[in-house]
Amino acid sequence: MLALIVAGEAVFFLPFVLPRIFRPTLLDVFHLTNLQLGIAFSVYGVVAMLAYFPGGPLADRYSARKLMSFALVATSIGGLALATIPSLAALQVLYGFWGVTTILLFWAPLIRATRAWGGAKLPGRAFGILDGGRGLVAAAIGSGAVALFSFFMPAEIQNATLDQRADAFRQVILLFSGITFAAAIFVWFALPRSTKSSNDSHNKYEPGGVGRVLRMPTVWLQSIVVVCAYVGYKGLDDVSLYAHEVLEFDEVQAASVGTLSMWVRPFAAIAAGLLADRFGVSRMTILSLLVFGIGSTVIAVGAFRPGMTVFFFATLIATSAAVFALRGLYYAMMEAGRVPFGDTGSAVGIVSVVGYTPDVFMGPLMGVLLDRWPGELGHQFVFAVLTFSATVGLTASVLFWRIVSRPT
Repeated sequence: MLALIVAGEAVFFLPFVLPRIFRPTLLDVFHLTNLQLGIAFSVYGVVAMLAYFPGGPLADRYSARKLMSFALVATSIGGLALATIPSLAALQVLYGFWGVTTILLFWAPLIRATRAWGGAKLPGRAFGILDGGRGLVAAAIGSGAVALFSFFMPAEIQNATLDQRADAFRQVILLFSGITFAAAIFVWFALPRSTKSSNDSHNKYEPGGVGRVLRMPTVWLQSIVVVCAYVGYKGLDDVSLYAHEVLEFDEVQAASVGTLSMWVRPFAAIAAGLLADRFGVSRMTILSLLVFGIGSTVIAVGAFRPGMTVFFFATLIATSAAVFALRGLYYAMMEAGRVPFGDTGSAVGIVSVVGYTPDVFMGPLMGVLLDRWPGELGHQFVFAVLTFSATVGLTASVLFWRIVSRPT
């Protein structure tokens, strides 16, 4: 499980954690607008959508150890290319490459191995520990990255030249690349050669899994919940820029805001997983979506002004906790939805194709909103989208709960 936790976060350091923490710096160093960065994310999303479906059955047939190790090595090599500060076109190609390495070869094996670890009795705990552990790794490395960035910046941060900022940022990229490569070695030696569930007799790959999964309404409702939760996760990419532009934080302070949001993740995901095994995955999902919707609404109505630090951090922590709790819950819904273990990869492929569509549209959408309406108004529109998403997800989670609560 420790190897799954480290690898599960390390593979996303370069494409997603880096821009989440250092978004203002990344935009300046790479000479990008929010829309251009969003398009790079969208390229990743399109490739990922094509990769999720074949990646599912692939994970049901081949060793997670081999697939995940190769994916991590390839992703780390992409980080070396990023450190050269490539052009916009090259950056888009790089994000497309990461779409293949992180999804086709990595995502479904990760989920399948985690479900095997938790078995039928403790799915909430398994996925809560996975995402909570991933959050702890991300927060720790993120904090280290902010400290490293600050170390290479001049004492007067506001007076730093673009070259100085680029050099400091390059050190952070190389740090993330090295950690990703180290995670590949860890996975190779820590994971077993094959992954089977000790609690489910139907653990072997059998043809026809895609058809069986497609006929399950709980899988489709789970997919909707994942879409809405993932919109919230992508929307949290805006918090550091929001703090910088609306609350007037400097670049290091804004990066620290993004890191604080990440520190909420381990506690929220693990607590949600433990509570889900006690009170039910469906109930905890409903509660998390409700809190996510309320927190997004507070920001969307423009409740904050410079100096309202305590109120802002309280709302950020609550909203982040709800979003990260959902990340620890939405794959545990497979056990509640009675998906056979042997069809786990196929189910992950289908849920992911639908559920991670925000990788395609959220980047450009946020870019348009933030560039078209600069300042606070653009951020309000972004969080209004999150509020709508939380409402749709809440409806789907209630329907899921009603189905799984029926006697079998």
